Amino acid sequence: MSNGSDIKPTDLRGILKYVPRFQDQIFVIAFDGSIVADENFPNILLDAAVLRSLGIKIVIVHGIGHQIEELAKLRQIPISDSQGTGVTDAATLDLAIRASSRVSHLLIEGLTQNGLKAALTNAVRAVPLGIIKGVDHQFTGRVDRIDKEFLSQLITSQVVPVLNPIGFDRDGRPLRINSDLLSAEIAEALHATKIIYFTPCEGLEINGKLKHEISAEALRTVIENKPDSINEPMRSKAAHAIKAVENGTPRIHLIDGRLLDGLLNEIFSNEGVGTLIHGNEYQQIRQATRRDVRAIYNLTRQAVKREELVYRTQQAIEKNIEQFYVFEIDENIIACVSLQFYADKPKYAEVGSLYVMPFYHHRGIGKKMVDYGCMMAKERGATTVIALSTQAFSFFTSVCGFEEAEKEVLPESRLKAYDDSGRNSKVMTRKL
Repeated sequence: MSNGSDIKPTDLRGILKYVPRFQDQIFVIAFDGSIVADENFPNILLDAAVLRSLGIKIVIVHGIGHQIEELAKLRQIPISDSQGTGVTDAATLDLAIRASSRVSHLLIEGLTQNGLKAALTNAVRAVPLGIIKGVDHQFTGRVDRIDKEFLSQLITSQVVPVLNPIGFDRDGRPLRINSDLLSAEIAEALHATKIIYFTPCEGLEINGKLKHEISAEALRTVIENKPDSINEPMRSKAAHAIKAVENGTPRIHLIDGRLLDGLLNEIFSNEGVGTLIHGNEYQQIRQATRRDVRAIYNLTRQAVKREELVYRTQQAIEKNIEQFYVFEIDENIIACVSLQFYADKPKYAEVGSLYVMPFYHHRGIGKKMVDYGCMMAKERGATTVIALSTQAFSFFTSVCGFEEAEKEVLPESRLKAYDDSGRNSKVMTRKL
């Protein structure tokens, strides 16, 4: 099977430029039971070990639907539900416990083979789902509480927590939980930045067309108005992805678990190979208006003194105010960036005047401003973004995905201004 990857997992330069933004973050990796049974499963665990080696913290959640169905067929026992969403009768719960034990063992065995310490946990307190629309769901449960302290202690000790879709009530009795739901609950409790669902599908399809990226807001509209337009295996994950985004998990990835190197190519490339469901992470950014001129001037004044930014008068800022975007917190402007186009090179745009108040450093705001500028540039037809910097060039290259370039890449009008300034700034470009 072709994986359509745009980087080689062995290309360290391709991977390492992403490392600063992901280090010390928590990723929840969720496996469908069918992927645990797939021949590519050992490769995914190897990729997970790569994430750990790069300082990314991982928590693993697994499903058992495939294994329950296999066991039921093998033992000729009728089951009431395999997914943990419908009724779980006593016979189905018994098979779920057996299937869960087997899958957890395979996971810990695979993690051990890759040199990782792992622990199967009982960190999920559950309560019965109860009677819904007159139907008693018996031994089906929902998450009541996550033992965050327990999981955090394991993660701090370099141990990978493994969670199966069996929770326990306050008396220690087992209850079956849907693993998609469990993954979202774990991500919320641990403030994870990603959930990565491994599925037996290419990704989320709407009306038969694969979506590489969709906002949670747009996905909610689809689910509310045309739920049948989503490919059936992805409907549960789509619904729980929306819930996860609403509860603070910024990005949800749906990846084909049968795809070689799918995890590394989804995480460490701009394009990815599956579906990305994301929140509106740019909601605090807006286009500047004339009333922002003084604030932008005052915001950037210290950077101008340190020769980090080119001096601009208030009049110059006001004249080009449509080029500026600002980041607001509680109606206070704490960051800005500009985006400029050139008539003699219309496929190129330049991001500049990037500044974030020192108090807000190390919160990802600078990168978010640059990414937003790139997104706006792409929407207006640009294929390449230019950045010039005398002191922050390593930020652009190591964090924002830019590469050093020769000054001749600049549009002719910009090249003249570059030479006249005498600043000798480094020139960098990023392909869109």
